[in-house]
Amino acid sequence: MDPTRSNGPNRDEAPVTHPDAAPDACVRQPSAGRACETILPTSPSPVAIGITVFRPTPEQVAALRARIEAEPRPTIVFDNGGLPASAAADLARRGARVLSAGDNIGIGGALDAIARAATEAGAAGLLLLDQDAAFTPAQVSELEAALARLKTLSQPPAVVGPRPEAAPGRKAPAYPRRPEIPDFGSLVPVAFLATSGSLIDLQAYARIGPFRSDFFIDGVDLEWCFRAWGLGYGCWMETRTALPHHVGGGVIRSRWLGIEMPRQPLFRMAAYLRNSVYAWRLPHVPRAWALRQAAYLPLQALLYWADSGYRPRVLAQLAGAVLDGLRGRLGRPKGLPRDLV
Repeated sequence: MDPTRSNGPNRDEAPVTHPDAAPDACVRQPSAGRACETILPTSPSPVAIGITVFRPTPEQVAALRARIEAEPRPTIVFDNGGLPASAAADLARRGARVLSAGDNIGIGGALDAIARAATEAGAAGLLLLDQDAAFTPAQVSELEAALARLKTLSQPPAVVGPRPEAAPGRKAPAYPRRPEIPDFGSLVPVAFLATSGSLIDLQAYARIGPFRSDFFIDGVDLEWCFRAWGLGYGCWMETRTALPHHVGGGVIRSRWLGIEMPRQPLFRMAAYLRNSVYAWRLPHVPRAWALRQAAYLPLQALLYWADSGYRPRVLAQLAGAVLDGLRGRLGRPKGLPRDLV
């Protein structure tokens, strides 16, 4: 089974520059109508910044604008839908390259488009961020230094990311350690990291392969990191710098079950279940992880169903997602609201 097989968007159909990104310097492209190009710096940069946006709030657009102005590194923004035309044009005027596929292609496809653009611009590394991530240029420099240290080891690094912290009212992701590998100073080997805040070595990315666009939204980072370890690359956490995470719309807790999880929309919880179950068949996913999830996922589903008020429709969609995972039916999640497409 090819771990990069996709039932989602065609990987060969590269997103184009956002049609409203640079109205003063436009060219026409057959697949996009009026498309405009913002040229990144011609001299190679060690690291490019890649930011995925989806329906950003005015406050998030303002923060993104301020970040681009403060960041000396080239910035690539991928609009997965909902970025106003005026905002796209403004970001481009400030030096960002704004990309769009004209549709919501999911997080995997967006990350791959950013990685291609960064590689074409001559970057050696790519720092990925969500639209709500508060990560300073100084913290990027810390990860650059960490990646340089990791390259002195015999096992090449694929990615290094910050220590996760919970934003107020949210749950931080947990990164399991790789106990068979010793720490390297402040750097800890972990099974996987969230994509937001992660600095990816683009040479390693070229060897490991793209993110799975057919997963669409959940589990993309886990599968890629498991694949990296399987190919002899390492994934590391720099404990001296941190990033608050804003996953979901709160936290669902059960003292009886002893677990807590982010409160997510139903389509996203279903995608999480589907992708997790599907990933069990992949040879690079550790057996211990699959067994742990096999015990944990039913508890999460039960907790989510209880939080919904035990609605039959919710249970039916979660059960259907598990069945889709077993049958390998991936792609755009079922139940994704039309206004989110």
